Amino acid sequence: MYLDLCVSIMSQQLSTKVARVFHQRFLNLFNTQTPKAQQILDVPFETLRSIGLSNAKANYVHNVCKFFIENKLTDAKLYKMSNEEVIDLLTQIKGVGKWTVEMILMFTLGREDVFAIDDLGIQQSIAKLYKLDGSNKKLMKEKILTISSKWRPYRTYACRYLWGWKDTTPL
Repeated sequence: MYLDLCVSIMSQQLSTKVARVFHQRFLNLFNTQTPKAQQILDVPFETLRSIGLSNAKANYVHNVCKFFIENKLTDAKLYKMSNEEVIDLLTQIKGVGKWTVEMILMFTLGREDVFAIDDLGIQQSIAKLYKLDGSNKKLMKEKILTISSKWRPYRTYACRYLWGWKDTTPL
């Protein structure tokens, strides 16, 4: 799970193509496709910077690994936790926000009922589909949450469809 968080941090705000390049550079630092948290932590900060990571991202990658080691976190422990517990735990890591953890819940843990309310693509898709006025962001989010409540317990699938629809339909 720590590796998925690290990769997520490295790829944020990058195109898919650039993110793949950084990911491969990162993996090239190791003799394995799945380096241990301690191996990542042992990589000097300047080495992480040399593969193209910003100061912040290099620090955040180290933060994730330190947190997992210090808290003796395992995938098995995280699988047993509720969505809210995982969010509360992992957002304690500097550099890991709620959206990042929601993506981990959806794509790594395979949770079926996660709704990424702060995802811009989700907001845009729902606003367009339901003809919502986006001038008042707070009100729009409330309406989106009301709409999404109808999709329980499968909101993850709704998000995936919304992202797919957004990517194939001009907004």
